[in-house]
Amino acid sequence: MAIPNLVNFLILFPFLIAFLVFIQKEATPVRSITIFLGGFSIMAVAIYVAVNVLMSGDTSQFMYLEETHVADTVIMCGEVVLMCLVCFLSIKYKKYYAILISLVGTIPVLWMDLTGKAVEGNTHFRIDTFAAVMYLIVGIVGILICIYASGYMKDYHHHHIDVADRSNYFLALMFVFLGAMFGLISSDSLSWIYFFWEITSVCSFLMIGYTRTQEAVDNSFRALWMNLLGGCGFAAGLMYCNLALGISNLSQVTSAGVSELIMIPVTLFAFAALTKSAQFPFSRWLLGAMVAPTPSSALLHSATMVKIGVYMLIRLAPVMEGTLTGVMITVIGGFTFFAASLLAITVSDGKKVLAYSTISNLGLITACAGTGTTEGVWAAVMLVLFHAVSKSLLFQTVGDIENCMHSRDIEDMHGLIIKLPRLAFIMIIGICGMFMAPFGMLVSKWAALKSFVDSGSVWLVLFLVFGSGSTLFYWAKWLGKICTVIHQSFELEDITPKSEMVSMFPLTAMIVVMCFAFPWMSGHMIQPILDEAFHTNIPDVIGGGDVIIMMIMVTMIFMIPIGARFLSIGKNSKMTMSYVAGVNAGDDRHYIDSFGKERALYMSNWYMEDFFGEKKLLWPCIWVSTILVLVMLIVVVGGAI
Repeated sequence: MAIPNLVNFLILFPFLIAFLVFIQKEATPVRSITIFLGGFSIMAVAIYVAVNVLMSGDTSQFMYLEETHVADTVIMCGEVVLMCLVCFLSIKYKKYYAILISLVGTIPVLWMDLTGKAVEGNTHFRIDTFAAVMYLIVGIVGILICIYASGYMKDYHHHHIDVADRSNYFLALMFVFLGAMFGLISSDSLSWIYFFWEITSVCSFLMIGYTRTQEAVDNSFRALWMNLLGGCGFAAGLMYCNLALGISNLSQVTSAGVSELIMIPVTLFAFAALTKSAQFPFSRWLLGAMVAPTPSSALLHSATMVKIGVYMLIRLAPVMEGTLTGVMITVIGGFTFFAASLLAITVSDGKKVLAYSTISNLGLITACAGTGTTEGVWAAVMLVLFHAVSKSLLFQTVGDIENCMHSRDIEDMHGLIIKLPRLAFIMIIGICGMFMAPFGMLVSKWAALKSFVDSGSVWLVLFLVFGSGSTLFYWAKWLGKICTVIHQSFELEDITPKSEMVSMFPLTAMIVVMCFAFPWMSGHMIQPILDEAFHTNIPDVIGGGDVIIMMIMVTMIFMIPIGARFLSIGKNSKMTMSYVAGVNAGDDRHYIDSFGKERALYMSNWYMEDFFGEKKLLWPCIWVSTILVLVMLIVVVGGAI
């Protein structure tokens, strides 16, 4: 079957599955079968399309224009529906400011389309190597999250009896989200990208507000207005391209060369990307997304919502090198990476640590894209790949641990390797994927460091070095809690459904396999992206010597535990009690103090809240980054106008 038809399938079929799931209000086997069959069908087609594109060697054949009058009409109607939905819910919950932002973004675009002022005649789809890589992320990680959600939402309302069961609505939104993602990464038409961009904004708003509590409503509207504000920036860039420059495609923007006029839409699109990727000062919407069920967090933080922003920045990277916009985007990203990693140290809520980690890593990806260098883009794409898989797995694992332990606090995960060994092992793999060598996140930071050094910015190097140190601190702290063995501990019942393991086991395996496939991924997935983006053959970022070193590290990281286990066979292990401030009472739970009294033993990590906790650091970071964003918009856009 032709690639264009399969791409249409990837965009439209998730909407059909969403409808079929929505009309099945009860959690019946039929609904689960619908999700499994529909999800795996989407995954299979996404992999097939991606493999064909990656193996083609010539992606120009996948840029095409079809008869779009019907599609354009549907998209215009869809924009009206989204605007009306936002207005209705804003009136219902008395959040009137969202109405204004929605109207400002949508009405001018509709006017341009209805009056015939939009530029016509260019390609509407572009299926290149980068799109193929994104198909793999959305089609594999996104679908696995949906399958995980199918099992998770069955039990969710047993633990949250005060929340009305609208799981059919929640699951349908997830598939709508995936359909919009496929549409966005396939589109080259700016108008089509804008439409799918707005769908993701509204879907995330509806998912965050799922429980309808006051906190959920407030957090959902915070996410809505921030993303709609970014949508206004995208709409402004779209209109400027059509009305002032006579272009209507993203590929025309990125291949037009650097000029004052072209940097206006580039800056506006970059601003929209900052809101979507939750960079400071727009990070609070992503933190607030934790009130939603765990599958929502996994979807928003890993495979879809936040990846839209960095996807757009990577697309824009070739025209940002050496420009003020590129410098400002890199500084904002580097600052976000460093500040969010510090904030992650100060919290013990597992999902909140993951949220700050997401913001931090997205900051690093943003900074890499802003440099506009080949090393920066290479690092950004590799970070996107590893982050999507690892973070999706970690959110799912934290959700299941919370169901088993009724807590997601890191301090309560002390000795998790004994209490819930299967989930602990999965979480250890996920954490290692985020910060340890030879997993891709750490190796990608090496390429990021090289790009920052080449840019000549001391500040960026400092952000990366100290941000990476902070990252090591909070991940190692969490890992230590999990692996600490408590004597006379007891194993908890692992109530994780098999349907959720269908998602978690493949993601765990993918993290390990990607370590071995790292050189292949660099040569066959990322190097072609660089060649297409910079319109020239780029030398390999990873050399042969680097590959050998990484392979040795991969081998050692798996051989050392196996060897230690082999050497310990047949030997009796000695249980040594912990040293405490007194005589250990013999159970590692209590000790005898100097007055002869038995006291409970409590060991806790140090969170340094007095130094840079949320109350001290969050708002100053927001204000500093707000000034940086305003400077970028005023100097670049205002100066050119």
